[in-house]
Amino acid sequence: MEHSNERPSPVSFWEAFVYWLKLGFISFGGPAGQISMMHQELVEKRRWISEHRFLHALNYTMVLPGPEAQQLATYIGWLMHGVWGGIAAGVLFVLPSLFILIAITWIYLSFGDVPAVEGILYGIKPAVTAIVVFAAYRIGSRALNNNVLRAMAVIAFIAIFYFHIPFPYIVLTAGLIGYIGSHIAPDKFKTGAGHGSSKQSYGPAIIDDDTPAPKHTMFKWSRIITLLLIGLSIGGALMVALTLTYGWQGTLTQMSWFFTKAALVTFGGAYAVLPYVYQGGVDQYAWLTGTQMIDGLALGETTPGPLIMVVAFVGFVGGWTKELFGPDALLLAGAAGATIATVYTFLPSFLFILLGGPSVEATRGDLKFTAPLTGITAAVVGVILNLAIFFAYHVLWPNGFDANFEWLSAVIGSAAFIALFKFKVGIVQVIGICAAIGFIYSLVI
Repeated sequence: MEHSNERPSPVSFWEAFVYWLKLGFISFGGPAGQISMMHQELVEKRRWISEHRFLHALNYTMVLPGPEAQQLATYIGWLMHGVWGGIAAGVLFVLPSLFILIAITWIYLSFGDVPAVEGILYGIKPAVTAIVVFAAYRIGSRALNNNVLRAMAVIAFIAIFYFHIPFPYIVLTAGLIGYIGSHIAPDKFKTGAGHGSSKQSYGPAIIDDDTPAPKHTMFKWSRIITLLLIGLSIGGALMVALTLTYGWQGTLTQMSWFFTKAALVTFGGAYAVLPYVYQGGVDQYAWLTGTQMIDGLALGETTPGPLIMVVAFVGFVGGWTKELFGPDALLLAGAAGATIATVYTFLPSFLFILLGGPSVEATRGDLKFTAPLTGITAAVVGVILNLAIFFAYHVLWPNGFDANFEWLSAVIGSAAFIALFKFKVGIVQVIGICAAIGFIYSLVI
């Protein structure tokens, strides 16, 4: 594949703003699909950032609690255009999916089971599975460039698949192996495929391997303390306002506190936090039923934005169920619940990136910092593969192994994977075609 050897022209804040807005509407496929989409667009096509810088940022977001794809967008936005660039990228990644989920959840609660909607979901689920498998392949082919890292990916897969070891332990162990490895076998834990490799692959980037860190990325205590105080003030002031208005036991107040805690335990993305949200939303607070939670996950999988946006569904159904503003204002109550859930789930993510980013940029060339992150990326490939198998099981045997095998889902999923892998069809087109097949199937049966 031919690539230009000329460095692309600098990108203005508004040009980047338009891209992040577009990404918010087309970011299907969960974190793996979204990261794959950003890599394709920002590293390969537009060349805003080099492969090495992209993977370094990705490694950092993998270690953090919270949605890694949204944090990666925030990080790249911050790297390019400072604090406002990071906020724009992160907010626009989430905002379209919040509005879409509010609308879809309202339809779901108002109109119940509509065969056409069920058909569309039936077509999309195998496509989402194919996207996750494809993303595991893409990230793996870049990150696993020697047998030590490949072995770590296999061990991580076995640990989570067979032994059900929690994701945080896998991350910590992989990081520790990377740290020890940087002293014993440093050449095995270098990021990417060696310095300057991305130039050979995709041509020079605006933020290249050797581009000096921009001024706004330098570590300054005054900037860190200011950002921390602003972030805590926003979250704290809103929580105080909710407490004064509705009391500490009020539904919205309890949501603000519950989703703050959820945001801090989401190591490993949405699937790691789902049991916690299920436990709180269904068992503890009775905001929704178990069946509604599963439906919410299906809607979360098939709308753009991070999969953790299922919290907006939980918040909406909770506000609606509890009739916060009386029986005549259910939509408003649902929207309020969804908004509170989203604000408190994502606020910590912005703080992690804006506060931690300068340190991450400063350690880019330091192997003892980068090696643990390289080890973590290797382990994450195994974890993504486990997620693909989890998806495939629920799509192909929706009622368990004893029930019928979904042949049509298998055909749709296989065709979607071939379209992505062999024919390089875009993720959005694949989802659109599979949704159409599911819709037609719902009309036929």
